[in-house]
Amino acid sequence: MSLTTVVSPLSRLIGRPAFWATAVCLWALCASGFVWAQPAEEEIDRLPLAALLIGDGNHQQARQVLAAVDQQADDFDAPRYHTLSGLVALNLKEYPLAVSEFEQAIATGQEAPVIYLYLAQAHFGAEDYEKTLRALDDAGESTTQIPSAFLIRAQALWFLGRLDQAWAVLNEGRVVFPDRATDFARRQVFLLVERELYQAALEAGRELLVLADGDISDALALANALINANQASEAAALLEEALLRAPTDATVAKLLAQAYLVQDMPLAAAEVLRSGAYHNPDLLIEAAELFRQTGRLTEALTLNGQAIDQPKKLKQRLAILIGLSRFNQAAAMAEDLERVQLLDEEDIRYALAYALFKTGDFEAARAELFFLESPENFRKATELRRVMNECEQQPWLCL
Repeated sequence: MSLTTVVSPLSRLIGRPAFWATAVCLWALCASGFVWAQPAEEEIDRLPLAALLIGDGNHQQARQVLAAVDQQADDFDAPRYHTLSGLVALNLKEYPLAVSEFEQAIATGQEAPVIYLYLAQAHFGAEDYEKTLRALDDAGESTTQIPSAFLIRAQALWFLGRLDQAWAVLNEGRVVFPDRATDFARRQVFLLVERELYQAALEAGRELLVLADGDISDALALANALINANQASEAAALLEEALLRAPTDATVAKLLAQAYLVQDMPLAAAEVLRSGAYHNPDLLIEAAELFRQTGRLTEALTLNGQAIDQPKKLKQRLAILIGLSRFNQAAAMAEDLERVQLLDEEDIRYALAYALFKTGDFEAARAELFFLESPENFRKATELRRVMNECEQQPWLCL
């Protein structure tokens, strides 16, 4: 059985450069007065317009406006120009260019401390984490007293392997910004996974479920990380709590079923999917398949009968009926299988031929076997023809 795990990637939750570049950049652009300092006559037509375009998210247009600025003019404001050019590059994820522009802004006289916060974002995006930390230090404490700056610092320390320091920064962030406790707790959870402290990660994940107040996306990401770390039992424990909080969420049910399957608990997985199917009929086929694989064919047939997806339903139904030795019913599916073009699949055609053989309709069975070409199915067809020949010559062998 294939269970599709629809979970936000772990990297989305532990933080990637693009996220932080956008989050802090927007804050800094709005909060820093230097971007809108009184312009000279030339800048009235260009730099303030570029700043407004950046604030509205129109970065390509801002770049076009900046390209028209006369850098040879006597009143050219180089610090401001390079700052705005850096912001455009930062938001377009052109991190090396953003670094260059911000450094030029500093070199030409940009004194606003927030320029170092911009530079830290650019270094973070370029995955130069040592320089990220140096830029944050240069920005000064007053400039970096925002949640995003704490998170960037923690992430940079994390990626440098300085996990104890990252943990300390996250702890401090939770104290300084209690309204953003969930963000800091989330990263602490995955830091525990990184350190292979799985039981602690489970407990922290439960706390995160409470903090998230109904949002189970973090629990899903953590459970997926635990499964990938061969800690399926811890993942199942967390997902069981998540399922209580979100009983209609199909993703929780599927991931919990996956956690059970990893632990060789197929019936538990089947029951979870059967319960989930009450709210999400798309789970019926997967639930029925698990019951079929565990030999619970009657339950499988019942669930299959409620499924909506006709090709999947008929394909699975044929296998269940053959498993139940209901060969007449299986053989009677020929028209339905043809209607949804399932007979184009050689395995399905062979299964139908086998059902026809078991009903004693050897002629119809041979007609289906004629279309089999793959080496494996051709071999099975040859063997089935041999058996049918023996049955015709010595009927008592096939009673």
